[in-house]
Amino acid sequence: MSSQFKTEPRHWVLIIALMLSLYASYLLVAPYMGAVVLAFVLSMLCFPVHQKIAKKLPNKPNAVSALTCALLVVVILVPAILVFIAIVQQGVAFAKQSYQWVESGGAEQLLQHPFVAKVLAQVNHILPMGDITGQSIIEKVTLFASGFGKELLNISTKVVGDVTGLIFGFVLMLFVLFFLLRDHKAIVETLHWIVPLARSQEEELLDEASKVARSAVLGSFLTAIAQGIAGGIAMAIVGLPGLFWGTMMAFASFIPAIGCALIWIPATLYLLLIGDWPMALFLALWGTIVVGSIDNILRPILMQGSSSMSTLLIFLSLIGGLQLFGLIGLIYGPIIFALTHVLIKLYTNEFKDFLEKQDKS
Repeated sequence: MSSQFKTEPRHWVLIIALMLSLYASYLLVAPYMGAVVLAFVLSMLCFPVHQKIAKKLPNKPNAVSALTCALLVVVILVPAILVFIAIVQQGVAFAKQSYQWVESGGAEQLLQHPFVAKVLAQVNHILPMGDITGQSIIEKVTLFASGFGKELLNISTKVVGDVTGLIFGFVLMLFVLFFLLRDHKAIVETLHWIVPLARSQEEELLDEASKVARSAVLGSFLTAIAQGIAGGIAMAIVGLPGLFWGTMMAFASFIPAIGCALIWIPATLYLLLIGDWPMALFLALWGTIVVGSIDNILRPILMQGSSSMSTLLIFLSLIGGLQLFGLIGLIYGPIIFALTHVLIKLYTNEFKDFLEKQDKS
């Protein structure tokens, strides 16, 4: 880093004013930051396809960007709508079947199982509360089963009712994505010009950010999709709604440590209690070996990708990002950690002589 640059009072005034204006600008776009970040990540994922289209349509940047965005809409939006409709249908059907099972005495028969009776006795002995009886559980299960389908319909109605916000967010994401793709080269050159670092340092920061953002999306979402498909197949084989519970597994995949076990373990216990031992054994083995292997093998490979971050740092960035920012934190967390990792590396290289001198003193 050059030592010829000297700051003057007017420089500090300009820098402080710039920082304040940047912070004010951030506050303006903060409500839409999720759409902006998603557009940023999708631009990196779509850029290879965008470049191929650009070769077919040279000197037409607007048309190329519009075509890339249109392809993205077809690939994401159409399947998402079809899957959402199917999930609601299966969820409502499952709720009806559950209610009929409870009304026909299935829950009462299940609670009379010796193992369940023993567990209830142990719970009543340990917990300092009123006795938990089979009848009280049946009443709660009946209430849950009768309200589950209604609640699912209410959620879907709320989602559809909030269609204006969903459309706005999606259109905003596409709008930002269009310009990120069209002006990719100009944006990168502007960043190189503005950031007061050496070109090699800037390229290392941008390269690491793009690698980690790409890996975060691929690692989290592809793992969730793979686990959802694997879990859905198993659920369908044992006689439960495959698409509905497979989708639930895909969402549960984002929960650190527990993951899909939150779905398949209760399902296995249910099959055991109703006496279907072969299917219970199959589901337990499938959940442990197949679904668990996807999480333990595929996720670290996809998440680490070509990034230099360790698996431990990736794990901490995921759980921290999820806690702090919600679902979008699965992208934010790894990017923040990756940039910090690179900045520490740049710092140690820049001040290597000073650090060695301090270390020896």
